[in-house]
Amino acid sequence: MNGVITIFRKELRGYFTSPIAYVVAAVFWGLAGFFFTNILVRVIAIAQQADLFAQFGQDSSFDAATILSQQFLNLLGTIFLFLLPILTMGSYAEERRRGTIELLATSPITNLAVAVGKWLAVWVFFITLLIPPLVYQVLTLSTSNPAVDYRLTLVGYVGLALMAGSVMALGLFVSSLTDSTLIAAVATFGLVLLLWVVDAAAGQENNWIAATLRHLSLLQQYGNWVQGIVSSSSLILFLSITVLGLFATVQAVESLRWQQS
Repeated sequence: MNGVITIFRKELRGYFTSPIAYVVAAVFWGLAGFFFTNILVRVIAIAQQADLFAQFGQDSSFDAATILSQQFLNLLGTIFLFLLPILTMGSYAEERRRGTIELLATSPITNLAVAVGKWLAVWVFFITLLIPPLVYQVLTLSTSNPAVDYRLTLVGYVGLALMAGSVMALGLFVSSLTDSTLIAAVATFGLVLLLWVVDAAAGQENNWIAATLRHLSLLQQYGNWVQGIVSSSSLILFLSITVLGLFATVQAVESLRWQQS
Protein backbone atom coordinates (compact mmCIF):
# COMPACT_ATOMS: atom_id res chain seq x y z
CA MET A 1 0.00 0.00 0.00
CA ASN A 2 2.88 2.38 0.76
CA GLY A 3 4.17 1.78 -2.76
CA VAL A 4 0.80 2.73 -4.27
CA ILE A 5 0.69 5.95 -2.22
CA THR A 6 4.26 6.85 -3.17
CA ILE A 7 3.62 6.41 -6.89
CA PHE A 8 0.21 8.09 -6.62
CA ARG A 9 1.68 11.23 -5.02
CA LYS A 10 4.53 11.39 -7.53
CA GLU A 11 2.28 10.96 -10.56
CA LEU A 12 -0.45 13.30 -9.30
CA ARG A 13 2.16 16.00 -8.67
CA GLY A 14 3.34 15.43 -12.22
CA TYR A 15 -0.15 15.98 -13.64
CA PHE A 16 -0.64 19.23 -11.76
CA THR A 17 2.70 20.54 -13.05
CA SER A 18 2.41 19.23 -16.61
CA PRO A 19 1.72 21.77 -19.40
CA ILE A 20 -0.03 19.04 -21.42
CA ALA A 21 -2.43 18.33 -18.56
CA TYR A 22 -3.29 22.03 -18.32
CA VAL A 23 -3.85 22.19 -22.07
CA VAL A 24 -6.19 19.18 -21.83
CA ALA A 25 -8.02 20.85 -18.93
CA ALA A 26 -8.36 24.15 -20.80
CA VAL A 27 -9.61 22.45 -23.97
CA PHE A 28 -12.09 20.33 -22.02
CA TRP A 29 -13.47 23.20 -19.94
CA GLY A 30 -13.73 25.40 -23.02
CA LEU A 31 -15.56 22.76 -25.07
CA ALA A 32 -17.78 21.73 -22.15
CA GLY A 33 -18.76 25.35 -21.45
CA PHE A 34 -19.45 26.10 -25.10
CA PHE A 35 -21.60 23.01 -25.68
CA PHE A 36 -23.39 23.37 -22.34
CA THR A 37 -24.43 26.90 -23.30
CA ASN A 38 -25.44 25.69 -26.74
CA ILE A 39 -27.60 22.87 -25.34
CA LEU A 40 -29.11 25.17 -22.70
CA VAL A 41 -30.14 27.77 -25.28
CA ARG A 42 -31.69 25.08 -27.47
CA VAL A 43 -33.57 23.48 -24.57
CA ILE A 44 -34.91 26.86 -23.41
CA ALA A 45 -36.14 27.58 -26.95
CA ILE A 46 -37.94 24.23 -27.11
CA ALA A 47 -39.42 24.80 -23.63
CA GLN A 48 -40.77 28.21 -24.68
CA GLN A 49 -42.29 26.62 -27.76
CA ALA A 50 -43.87 23.91 -25.61
CA ASP A 51 -45.36 26.59 -23.30
CA LEU A 52 -46.82 28.34 -26.34
CA PHE A 53 -48.45 25.12 -27.52
CA ALA A 54 -49.80 24.53 -24.01
CA GLN A 55 -51.59 27.90 -24.10
CA PHE A 56 -53.58 26.60 -27.07
CA GLY A 57 -54.53 23.46 -25.20
CA GLN A 58 -52.07 21.13 -26.91
CA ASP A 59 -50.29 18.49 -24.85
CA SER A 60 -46.66 19.57 -24.90
CA SER A 61 -45.11 18.09 -21.77
CA PHE A 62 -41.36 18.66 -21.88
CA ASP A 63 -38.83 17.79 -19.18
CA ALA A 64 -36.23 20.42 -19.97
CA ALA A 65 -33.98 19.61 -17.01
CA THR A 66 -33.72 15.92 -17.90
CA ILE A 67 -33.07 16.64 -21.58
CA LEU A 68 -30.37 19.15 -20.65
CA SER A 69 -28.69 16.74 -18.22
CA GLN A 70 -28.75 13.74 -20.58
CA GLN A 71 -27.54 15.61 -23.65
CA PHE A 72 -24.73 17.28 -21.70
CA LEU A 73 -23.55 14.01 -20.13
CA ASN A 74 -23.59 12.27 -23.51
CA LEU A 75 -21.49 15.11 -24.84
CA LEU A 76 -18.97 14.86 -21.99
CA GLY A 77 -18.56 11.14 -22.73
CA THR A 78 -17.79 11.88 -26.37
CA ILE A 79 -15.29 14.65 -25.51
CA PHE A 80 -13.41 12.39 -23.12
CA LEU A 81 -13.21 9.72 -25.80
CA PHE A 82 -10.67 12.03 -27.45
CA LEU A 83 -9.01 13.51 -24.36
CA LEU A 84 -8.45 10.48 -22.12
CA PRO A 85 -5.80 8.88 -24.40
CA ILE A 86 -3.81 12.12 -24.12
CA LEU A 87 -3.86 11.93 -20.33
CA THR A 88 -2.54 8.35 -20.24
CA MET A 89 -0.20 8.40 -23.24
CA GLY A 90 2.90 9.30 -21.24
CA SER A 91 2.29 7.13 -18.18
CA TYR A 92 4.76 4.44 -19.24
CA ALA A 93 5.86 5.66 -22.69
CA GLU A 94 7.79 8.53 -21.07
CA GLU A 95 9.45 6.07 -18.66
CA ARG A 96 10.48 3.97 -21.66
CA ARG A 97 11.81 6.98 -23.56
CA ARG A 98 13.87 8.17 -20.59
CA GLY A 99 15.09 4.65 -19.85
CA THR A 100 13.71 4.72 -16.32
CA ILE A 101 11.16 1.96 -16.82
CA GLU A 102 13.86 -0.69 -16.33
CA LEU A 103 14.62 0.84 -12.92
CA LEU A 104 10.91 0.90 -12.19
CA ALA A 105 10.51 -2.75 -13.20
CA THR A 106 13.34 -3.84 -10.91
CA SER A 107 12.59 -1.49 -7.98
CA PRO A 108 11.37 -2.79 -4.59
CA ILE A 109 7.90 -1.39 -5.38
CA THR A 110 5.84 -4.05 -7.08
CA ASN A 111 4.67 -3.52 -10.65
CA LEU A 112 1.08 -3.85 -9.47
CA ALA A 113 1.60 -1.00 -6.98
CA VAL A 114 3.14 1.14 -9.74
CA ALA A 115 0.26 0.46 -12.13
CA VAL A 116 -2.41 1.11 -9.49
CA GLY A 117 -0.62 4.27 -8.30
CA LYS A 118 -0.39 5.63 -11.85
CA TRP A 119 -4.01 4.74 -12.57
CA LEU A 120 -5.25 6.36 -9.36
CA ALA A 121 -3.32 9.56 -10.10
CA VAL A 122 -4.73 10.04 -13.59
CA TRP A 123 -8.21 9.08 -12.38
CA VAL A 124 -8.13 11.65 -9.56
CA PHE A 125 -6.87 14.29 -11.99
CA PHE A 126 -9.77 13.38 -14.27
CA ILE A 127 -12.24 13.80 -11.36
CA THR A 128 -10.95 17.35 -10.79
CA LEU A 129 -11.74 18.13 -14.44
CA LEU A 130 -15.38 17.18 -13.82
CA ILE A 131 -15.89 19.55 -10.89
CA PRO A 132 -16.48 22.83 -12.83
CA PRO A 133 -19.02 21.31 -15.29
CA LEU A 134 -20.82 19.59 -12.42
CA VAL A 135 -20.98 22.84 -10.43
CA TYR A 136 -22.41 25.01 -13.21
CA GLN A 137 -24.80 22.24 -14.26
CA VAL A 138 -26.15 21.95 -10.71
CA LEU A 139 -26.38 25.75 -10.39
CA THR A 140 -28.36 25.90 -13.64
CA LEU A 141 -30.68 23.08 -12.65
CA SER A 142 -31.24 24.68 -9.24
CA THR A 143 -33.25 27.40 -10.99
CA SER A 144 -35.59 24.83 -12.54
CA ASN A 145 -39.26 24.88 -11.56
CA PRO A 146 -40.43 22.27 -10.53
CA ALA A 147 -37.31 21.22 -8.62
CA VAL A 148 -34.99 18.73 -10.31
CA ASP A 149 -34.12 15.29 -8.99
CA TYR A 150 -30.32 15.52 -8.85
CA ARG A 151 -29.91 11.76 -8.59
CA LEU A 152 -30.15 11.49 -12.37
CA THR A 153 -27.24 13.90 -12.79
CA LEU A 154 -25.13 12.29 -10.08
CA VAL A 155 -25.68 8.78 -11.47
CA GLY A 156 -24.56 10.04 -14.87
CA TYR A 157 -21.36 11.52 -13.45
CA VAL A 158 -20.61 8.32 -11.52
CA GLY A 159 -21.07 6.36 -14.76
CA LEU A 160 -18.73 8.76 -16.54
CA ALA A 161 -16.09 8.32 -13.83
CA LEU A 162 -16.36 4.51 -14.00
CA MET A 163 -16.16 4.46 -17.79
CA ALA A 164 -13.19 6.83 -17.74
CA GLY A 165 -11.44 4.57 -15.23
CA SER A 166 -11.73 1.60 -17.58
CA VAL A 167 -10.49 3.66 -20.53
CA MET A 168 -7.51 4.87 -18.48
CA ALA A 169 -6.55 1.32 -17.52
CA LEU A 170 -6.47 0.42 -21.23
CA GLY A 171 -4.47 3.58 -21.89
CA LEU A 172 -1.87 2.58 -19.31
CA PHE A 173 -1.52 -0.83 -20.93
CA VAL A 174 -1.03 0.63 -24.42
CA SER A 175 1.44 3.17 -23.03
CA SER A 176 3.46 0.36 -21.45
CA LEU A 177 4.04 -1.19 -24.90
CA THR A 178 5.76 1.73 -26.61
CA ASP A 179 8.21 4.57 -26.02
CA SER A 180 6.22 6.90 -28.27
CA THR A 181 3.55 9.00 -26.59
CA LEU A 182 1.98 9.73 -29.97
CA ILE A 183 1.61 6.04 -30.81
CA ALA A 184 0.25 5.39 -27.31
CA ALA A 185 -2.39 8.11 -27.71
CA VAL A 186 -3.47 7.04 -31.21
CA ALA A 187 -3.54 3.32 -30.36
CA THR A 188 -5.53 3.97 -27.17
CA PHE A 189 -7.98 6.14 -29.08
CA GLY A 190 -8.41 3.41 -31.70
CA LEU A 191 -8.98 0.74 -29.05
CA VAL A 192 -11.48 2.86 -27.13
CA LEU A 193 -13.27 3.89 -30.32
CA LEU A 194 -13.64 0.20 -31.19
CA LEU A 195 -15.20 -0.51 -27.80
CA TRP A 196 -17.35 2.61 -28.15
CA VAL A 197 -19.04 1.55 -31.40
CA VAL A 198 -18.63 -2.23 -31.31
CA ASP A 199 -22.41 -2.58 -31.05
CA ALA A 200 -22.70 -1.28 -34.63
CA ALA A 201 -21.23 -4.60 -35.82
CA ALA A 202 -24.20 -6.40 -34.26
CA GLY A 203 -26.58 -4.71 -36.69
CA GLN A 204 -30.11 -6.02 -36.43
CA GLU A 205 -29.02 -9.55 -35.55
CA ASN A 206 -30.58 -11.21 -32.55
CA ASN A 207 -28.18 -13.94 -31.53
CA TRP A 208 -25.67 -14.39 -28.72
CA ILE A 209 -22.81 -12.86 -30.72
CA ALA A 210 -24.82 -9.68 -31.35
CA ALA A 211 -25.86 -9.59 -27.70
CA THR A 212 -22.22 -9.89 -26.62
CA LEU A 213 -21.13 -7.10 -28.94
CA ARG A 214 -23.88 -4.83 -27.62
CA HIS A 215 -22.86 -5.66 -24.05
CA LEU A 216 -19.21 -4.73 -24.78
CA SER A 217 -20.19 -1.35 -26.18
CA LEU A 218 -19.05 1.44 -23.85
CA LEU A 219 -21.56 3.74 -25.52
CA GLN A 220 -24.46 1.40 -24.74
CA GLN A 221 -23.38 0.82 -21.14
CA TYR A 222 -22.65 4.48 -20.44
CA GLY A 223 -26.04 5.36 -21.93
CA ASN A 224 -27.72 3.43 -19.11
CA TRP A 225 -26.04 5.62 -16.49
CA VAL A 226 -26.90 8.80 -18.39
CA GLN A 227 -30.55 7.76 -18.23
CA GLY A 228 -30.23 7.29 -14.47
CA ILE A 229 -30.14 3.49 -14.62
CA VAL A 230 -27.59 1.93 -12.27
CA SER A 231 -26.89 -1.19 -14.29
CA SER A 232 -25.01 -4.05 -12.63
CA SER A 233 -23.90 -5.37 -16.04
CA SER A 234 -22.42 -1.96 -16.88
CA LEU A 235 -20.68 -1.80 -13.51
CA ILE A 236 -19.21 -5.28 -14.01
CA LEU A 237 -18.04 -4.39 -17.53
CA PHE A 238 -16.32 -1.16 -16.44
CA LEU A 239 -14.63 -2.84 -13.46
CA SER A 240 -13.63 -5.86 -15.57
CA ILE A 241 -11.99 -3.68 -18.22
CA THR A 242 -10.20 -1.71 -15.48
CA VAL A 243 -8.85 -4.86 -13.80
CA LEU A 244 -7.94 -6.40 -17.17
CA GLY A 245 -6.13 -3.24 -18.26
CA LEU A 246 -4.12 -3.02 -15.04
CA PHE A 247 -3.32 -6.75 -15.14
CA ALA A 248 -2.10 -6.49 -18.75
CA THR A 249 0.00 -3.44 -17.81
CA VAL A 250 1.66 -5.32 -14.97
CA GLN A 251 2.41 -8.25 -17.26
CA ALA A 252 3.90 -5.95 -19.91
CA VAL A 253 6.21 -4.27 -17.38
CA GLU A 254 6.99 -7.61 -15.72
CA SER A 255 8.31 -8.86 -19.06
CA LEU A 256 10.98 -6.16 -18.85
CA ARG A 257 12.13 -7.55 -15.51
CA TRP A 258 12.66 -10.92 -17.15
CA GLN A 259 14.54 -9.30 -20.02
CA GLN A 260 16.84 -7.60 -17.52
CA SER A 261 17.60 -10.84 -15.66
